[in-house]
Amino acid sequence: MKAIFLSDKENYLKLVYTGRQVQDLTFEAGLFPQFFKKQDILDDHAYFADVETVFSTWGMTPFTKEEIAKCFPSLKTIFYAAGSVQHFARPFLESGIRIFSAAAANAVPVIEYAVSQIILANKGFFQSSAGIKDKESRANAFKIFKTFPGNYGCTVGILGAGMIGKGVIAALRQNYNLNVKVFDPFYPDEAAAEAGVVKCDLKEIFESCQTISNHLANNAQTQGMLTYEHFSLMGDNTTFINTGRGAQVVEEDLIRALKEKPTRWAILDVTMPEPPVDGHPFYSMPNVILTPHIAGSSGDEVHRMSQLMVDEFRRIKRGEASKYEVTLEMLATMA
Repeated sequence: MKAIFLSDKENYLKLVYTGRQVQDLTFEAGLFPQFFKKQDILDDHAYFADVETVFSTWGMTPFTKEEIAKCFPSLKTIFYAAGSVQHFARPFLESGIRIFSAAAANAVPVIEYAVSQIILANKGFFQSSAGIKDKESRANAFKIFKTFPGNYGCTVGILGAGMIGKGVIAALRQNYNLNVKVFDPFYPDEAAAEAGVVKCDLKEIFESCQTISNHLANNAQTQGMLTYEHFSLMGDNTTFINTGRGAQVVEEDLIRALKEKPTRWAILDVTMPEPPVDGHPFYSMPNVILTPHIAGSSGDEVHRMSQLMVDEFRRIKRGEASKYEVTLEMLATMA
């Protein structure tokens, strides 16, 4: 048995990998066409001693380095058909196992989501569409709409210039006449200049941008990074969008800033915890829009992730250079 499927959520494996992909991998990778969970591995670790390749997706459960050494003495590669690998990658990488991620494929719908919300926010879509019930409320909504700048020459703030952040920047700069400011200490000055954006600190972004979209890397340094110090700087009609991680936002501070100035808005695809507990203020605040973590891949989009990993497996098998390998160094700046 050279290769296996591994995830604690079998339904995700069945959703992401198509029947044709399973057939191809069975032939090309020596894949055992059965879905395994971590407990299966721990219960009979000797059975998996010859496994060299793991194919996974959402639901990949972390292993300790000791568990890896015991259960996967022959493991060489993991192909992860989903986005962030932060929750499981480090012990495998430190054990010398190569990891390949479909983050580039999962980034596509997140970029599409973020860009669409930014463009609509600059137009005042969310504020002006809320509560239209009759002619009078429609007239009031039009007055609200007239207080927004629109997109031409508007200034947008992007937090984080990783894979998704760079994609959002490229889409905004190539397709719209927008000014873009970026906060990311790891973003090279040369890359910012080439992209046509301005690097600045968080204070300047929250003070000066019409719409702010969060794509910060997910690590200990960014948890709780966005506080009242920042949200209180948001002006009238400023919108904060979060498709990054809920833990990066001190939610009590965001709530305070939104209540102090109801013309500030937040569009939150992620929260901490997720979903918010029953009775949480986010559910009832008129200037908060919640979506249930839908920015990432869904429907047929998930097959883009698995196909990326099938193609990457073939590339590695042929001895060619990787396109989607994750390294320890990359974890510092990945979402």
